[in-house]
Amino acid sequence: MAASAQPCLGTCACLLRGMSHPPLCPPGIKCGGVLSAPSGNFSSPNFPGLYPYETECTWLIVVAEGSSVLLSFSHFELEYHAACAYDYLQVYNGADRDRGNLLGTFCGHSRPPPFSSAWHVMAVVFRSDRHVAKRGFSAAYRKDACGGQLTGLSGEITSPRYPESYPNDAECRWSIGAPDGGTPLTLVFVDFQVEGGQGCGFDYVAVFDGPTAAAPGLGRYCGSARPPRTVSSTPHLLVLFKSDFNIGGRGFKAHFYSGECQEVFTAIKGNFSSPRYPNFYPNNLQCQWSIQLPPGYRVRIFFLDMDLEGRSSLTGGCDYDHVAAFDGGAENGSLLGQWCGQDSPAPITSRSNWVLLMLHTDRNTAKRGFSIAYVGAPALAEYAFQLLLPVSLLLSCSCCSLRARSRQNPGGF
Repeated sequence: MAASAQPCLGTCACLLRGMSHPPLCPPGIKCGGVLSAPSGNFSSPNFPGLYPYETECTWLIVVAEGSSVLLSFSHFELEYHAACAYDYLQVYNGADRDRGNLLGTFCGHSRPPPFSSAWHVMAVVFRSDRHVAKRGFSAAYRKDACGGQLTGLSGEITSPRYPESYPNDAECRWSIGAPDGGTPLTLVFVDFQVEGGQGCGFDYVAVFDGPTAAAPGLGRYCGSARPPRTVSSTPHLLVLFKSDFNIGGRGFKAHFYSGECQEVFTAIKGNFSSPRYPNFYPNNLQCQWSIQLPPGYRVRIFFLDMDLEGRSSLTGGCDYDHVAAFDGGAENGSLLGQWCGQDSPAPITSRSNWVLLMLHTDRNTAKRGFSIAYVGAPALAEYAFQLLLPVSLLLSCSCCSLRARSRQNPGGF
């Protein structure tokens, strides 16, 4: 077999650069390719025998648009290394092998967890080096248009066919887990229209504080009123959607957030940054941070560092990755600004005591992210000059020093 530096996509490529051992990859063995059936299985070359040395295989799983890919592993045995630097398997959320799309890198004997893609494409890459072959892996996938197992810092779930009317006799279960296994989850419905009825006995959405319907219920909803923001007490949430035999609706769309992708700040001053900062943030994020100060305060925000995907060359706008700030603590509040690329925004000041900051990232081109500091300032005219102070001075101020100045200058103006 001729040596090749190309990834295996359809046939197995054994890169035998000066190898003294016989090849374990006979000609004609399939390795990688495009998998477009609604469900299927694939495995490392020679499975359940030893996989070949110096091989790279890429499987691109493509199902119908509007569906997601559910991926699971029945067997997994690769050469172990603490950083998976030798033989490894990688799973990507989409076709682009951008680091922001990487769902995980795996090796050793521990099976990877089940995965659910954020859209209808998923890529799986297997790589072996020139030493120590193992039995490899066996995996199965299937299209899932309704429900699934979801992990990640953030994500989106929608009823089947959303925003078109959902089908009758549907039952969907989304089991959501925080990626770090220890932080609570936040669920926010941004659109909701489900058949109503007393007691929500026909069509409904139910939310449970755990991975199964045996967990305590957090709410059961129907009709056209958006459910309230829900925060779990565990690192798991189950969302159950059921429809009966007639009368549908538009359905729903909801976002979930976990870990460093969502937080509520109530301290007078603080700072936060995009997930994984200063390393590259993940793709396909919808993160939100809420700053909620006491009545009578305004929020002053300082952008210490910003490196996001740049502006669109067609529109000149922040159409891809961007961070936005809203006055009043909700997306329907007044927009204070939207930024992307390497913008260096001037400090901004809210008109209320609540500010919502949101980070949106798309499916590719991840960057370093951002770092932000904020401080609360009383909204009285006698303190307006404080807003002009440098950030380093502001962050060292305290309410006590402000009150002290008020006592020294009781006239104020």
